[in-house]
Amino acid sequence: MTTETLNANVVRVAHADGWLTVCDLELLSPGRGAAVLLPDGGQAALFRDRAGVVRAISNRDPFTGAYVLSRGLLGSADGRPFVASPLLKQRFDLETGVCLDDEDVSVAVYAVRVE
Repeated sequence: MTTETLNANVVRVAHADGWLTVCDLELLSPGRGAAVLLPDGGQAALFRDRAGVVRAISNRDPFTGAYVLSRGLLGSADGRPFVASPLLKQRFDLETGVCLDDEDVSVAVYAVRVE
């Protein structure tokens, strides 16, 4: 490990057995998503907004079953940050996981911390 690696901020996602280290913060581009494979075989979609806030939701689009939310477009509606699915364009609140276009549908939200 280099000194740069030791001083880098790492992103951790809450999972069944505790906190899972998923990547260095600098690898997340503001405004773009990244998919993360979880130990149970599931996937999370990580997003870093332009203010530097990192959030994670399930990467699985519940409307199609495809693991694509990490490729969605970020936006906000009434101050609520969301990602729009690249397939059918439903918007998912990044804080609650609730679909803004159909509140009966939601995705899992993962707690995130940057250390």
